[in-house]
Amino acid sequence: MPNRLENEKSPYLLQHKDNPVNWYPWCDEAFRKAEEEDKPVFLSIGYSTCHWCHVMAHESFEDETVAKLLNRGYVSIKVDREERPDIDAVYMSVCQAVTGSGGWPLTIVMTAKQKPFFAGTYFPRGRQYGRPGLVDILEDILDLWENRREELLRDGEEITAAINRKNMTGRDKGGNKSSERQIIKKAYHIFAQQFDPEWGGFGSAPKFPSPHNLLFLMKYAKEEQIPDALRMAEITLSAMAKGGIHDQIGGGFSRYSTDERWLVPHFEKMLYDNALLLLAYLKAYQITGKEEYADTARHTADYILRELTDELGGFFCGQDADSDGVEGKYYVFTPEEVKSVLGEAAGEEFCNQYGISGKGNFEGKSIPNRIDQDQSKADNAAKEDREKLYQYRMARTSLHKDDKILLSWNAWMIQALARAGTALKDKRYSKAAEKAQHFIKTHMTDGDNRLYLRYRDKEAAHKGQLEDYAVYALALLELYHTTFQVNYLSDAVLRAQQMITFFEDDEAGGYYINASDAGQLIARPKEMYDGAIPSGNSVAAMVLQRLALLTGDMYWQKAAVRQLEFCAGEIQDYPAGYSFTLLAMAEAVYPHKELVCCVSGEVSEELKSRLAAGGMNVLVKNEENADELAECAPFTAEYPVPREGEMFYLCENGACKAPVSDWRTL
Repeated sequence: MPNRLENEKSPYLLQHKDNPVNWYPWCDEAFRKAEEEDKPVFLSIGYSTCHWCHVMAHESFEDETVAKLLNRGYVSIKVDREERPDIDAVYMSVCQAVTGSGGWPLTIVMTAKQKPFFAGTYFPRGRQYGRPGLVDILEDILDLWENRREELLRDGEEITAAINRKNMTGRDKGGNKSSERQIIKKAYHIFAQQFDPEWGGFGSAPKFPSPHNLLFLMKYAKEEQIPDALRMAEITLSAMAKGGIHDQIGGGFSRYSTDERWLVPHFEKMLYDNALLLLAYLKAYQITGKEEYADTARHTADYILRELTDELGGFFCGQDADSDGVEGKYYVFTPEEVKSVLGEAAGEEFCNQYGISGKGNFEGKSIPNRIDQDQSKADNAAKEDREKLYQYRMARTSLHKDDKILLSWNAWMIQALARAGTALKDKRYSKAAEKAQHFIKTHMTDGDNRLYLRYRDKEAAHKGQLEDYAVYALALLELYHTTFQVNYLSDAVLRAQQMITFFEDDEAGGYYINASDAGQLIARPKEMYDGAIPSGNSVAAMVLQRLALLTGDMYWQKAAVRQLEFCAGEIQDYPAGYSFTLLAMAEAVYPHKELVCCVSGEVSEELKSRLAAGGMNVLVKNEENADELAECAPFTAEYPVPREGEMFYLCENGACKAPVSDWRTL
């Protein structure tokens, strides 16, 4: 019989609905039951495309012995970390504090008051290789619960107090405070020390793409005129594009590489990785003009439109690493397979180009990776062959797809596709970005104009959190920058205002993950670290700084200063871990240009393209949008619209130039 997860919408929770474990979703009923029956709570957090979550599920949660132990002695709760990042953040901080590391699946045991006293990640069913087994752990905890409960309760109180102290850090930390420029410079030197000059990336295996690190280095190279910073980004981007982490057949990138060469990935593909990588490759193309970056960007964007896009316009979370229960099975080939699809001669050539051999590079088979250094040659010669192999691969086996739609991840992809439409001059991408925004506005916004976090199967659920408001506001600003439709700017202002109202910590600075009117947990966390995804605090800093520059409004200027001061205090010890915050700082401290373009009549596509590509903060005013624009940026009310043509008002670093009517003069 299915357990209480059968009515949930999360693909991850539904994967566990037929477990013999009597799972509850996170709900008041579960904690009431634990209180009434005097039982500890077993909390398991994961996500649907997590390989080790699958392993633990098959080993333990489908096992009758484990299930009987959990059902007898515990109340068991399953949480999808992608649907409830606030819960995940609280208990991941517990795991990191207790064990020194973290990851998924996340395993927590706690009281009915949600206070944790045990934390870990994956555990095998039984003891192996010196690692304790889940059965042993569960039995030992029940013994302690029965005979030494005071110790567990004391641990729970101490751990809860510790993570709350951690969340109280803020702008009044005292001590020596580095300037923003010093922090930015320090981060660059850390990246330079950790850089792998042969294969790119930072540190040793496993290697994560961390595209926001590369975006920071490209920004630093431009502003400080340091070619080595751009070189680090280029070596990394080129190596990843050639490696197995990049799906050479179907496009898109896997989550990380298990080796230093970007050859053997952990095969799951996530929407956010591909959105951020798309932004990085587009930026590299805009800076260098190299077609290899544009080609990789197209390959990635086309993958998203083809495989991760809902018919209503939203974007799905990702695809699993496993096929038929085997990690990577979907992606690997033998030479015989390739030749059976392409023919002997073409197959031999393709195998030579993409490193497919009889010996193999992954468990006896080969992950395609580009051997030819000239990407355009490889692409031109193998485009049709790759399409044939893609169709063959689709028919051979399939991947599980996590088809829920998360607002913040969708907002990252909206930014990336909006920029791709401009940089690659392909309206397919721009239209997809606008359609996704319309989906959010239509299906993920409630009657009070607040945001929902998740949509699936015709249901929007869970109150939007900091990342949803911050990243969505940034996406709206990107849409405004590429279309100059003032409704996007108005909506960005609204979301940023809601972000301040519901999430800012007025006393210590910074922004909490969950809203002030949301159901509260044992701690109200703030996250700063820019890991796989930039933190909500980093993005909030970027949004506020851009609004300050665009609108000239002191309200946004003060909010940006507050947030950047908070961020500076938090990141100064190890700034390389906060690269998106560094990007926000860079927009504040380096030279910047603001342009008001007053236009008679409609804005031409040619002018839009020029304005979007000009590297400036741009506002466009005509008779039709003048009133709405003035509500967002009051100073524009004084700017006259010419009877014909355009008039450009340029300001640079706080100093305004004389207006000009000719683009070339501008």
